[in-house]
Amino acid sequence: MELNRSIQTALSSLKLNDARMRIAAENIANASSTAQTPNGEPYRRKFVVMESRQDQETGASLVRVGRVMRDRGQFSTRHEPGHPAADANGYVKYPNVDTLVEQVDVREAQRAYEASLYVITSARALLARTIGLLRE
Repeated sequence: MELNRSIQTALSSLKLNDARMRIAAENIANASSTAQTPNGEPYRRKFVVMESRQDQETGASLVRVGRVMRDRGQFSTRHEPGHPAADANGYVKYPNVDTLVEQVDVREAQRAYEASLYVITSARALLARTIGLLRE
């Protein structure tokens, strides 16, 4: 049934966007984290790589988290000679996390999550109406 496929697709989107929001929240939480030792690496930004597939049984198009990868971008540095993670020149590496970008990612994932939830709610209502009509 087409509505079941729609629900399956929307459910897979819910799971994917939940993961996107969790990863972005983790990035925001670690945006100020530094290494514990001099010349150590601070937290690296993570991002979700989406993977799509076709459900063999129902034919539904599904999405899921393919992998969670680390951003290989440059760290920012600040001159803080007294910091425990400062190098010989007094510079401390900070994560390659831009909190504004992460906030946009959270908002985008949240909107996609809400849209998927709306699809599920609508499909369930249509199924309930169909069952009601069949009982009459």
